[in-house]
Amino acid sequence: MSPREASAVDTPLLLKLRERIRRDGPLTVSDYMQACISDPEDGYWRRRDTIGAAGDFVTAPEISQIFGELIGLWSAITWQQLGSPKLLRLVELGPGRGTLIRDALRAARRVPGFSESVTVHLVEISEALRAMQQATLASAPDQPPISWHQDIADVSEGPAIILANEFLDALPIRQLVYADGAWHERVVELDAQGALTFAPGARADPADVALASPPATPPTGAILELRPGEEHLLTQLAGRSQPFVALFIDYGPATATLGDTLQAVRRHKYADPLADPGTADVTAHVLFASLAGKARAAGLAADGPITQA
Repeated sequence: MSPREASAVDTPLLLKLRERIRRDGPLTVSDYMQACISDPEDGYWRRRDTIGAAGDFVTAPEISQIFGELIGLWSAITWQQLGSPKLLRLVELGPGRGTLIRDALRAARRVPGFSESVTVHLVEISEALRAMQQATLASAPDQPPISWHQDIADVSEGPAIILANEFLDALPIRQLVYADGAWHERVVELDAQGALTFAPGARADPADVALASPPATPPTGAILELRPGEEHLLTQLAGRSQPFVALFIDYGPATATLGDTLQAVRRHKYADPLADPGTADVTAHVLFASLAGKARAAGLAADGPITQA
């Protein structure tokens, strides 16, 4: 019996999605991920118990303070390499519980002048996580000014260091599936019992396919993933007029690849991404070679990828 069949009670978000699909038709994988993550009432990031041993997953900052401290020292050295600007925006995208930025600031305080030059900007859409971040940072002494933002576009211009640990994997992706000799948008629809299921949708725009450079003759059922959220973020970064350095830490292959990387994690175990929407963390692997290529195409310099080790 699959997790979808085993679910005893439909989640509030599943009820919404059923109604939406019956009314408007199948959802793209991107729209499905967006709903799971950020539905204003029933999305996953409305919950408070997501990160840590008692939650669904653990990130590196929660395992050891050394992780955040190393990033803090890297930030201070990068600030020096930028010419030690007297006002630096230290930005974190998706700051989790605030553990990384707390540890980073503690370590970077050892570098003369850095703390006095920094204002901290946390880009966070979850009100529950914002409250956790405020509590985490309130317990740390001598903090620089801290502000919260819905989007990086809201962070004022100026020299910046941008940190993003396990942020890109949460950006909604599109999936294309190869069927009947062509690429189709992969969609989420309802089966005869009202359960969510994947299916091929309309034929994909050839321009979208060309951008991803898939093999000329992929096997039937092959999955190609597109990441418009990355492109939007890189466009925002490329539009900044002042110098900045961004550090992205995430998981995924270094080289381009076909395959379905959509996954869900609940209580530290992999789960069916279509089962009990709104109750699990739904993410997808980052394709780092593709990310670096898109950054260069946007006019940015890219270094890496390298392994976290």
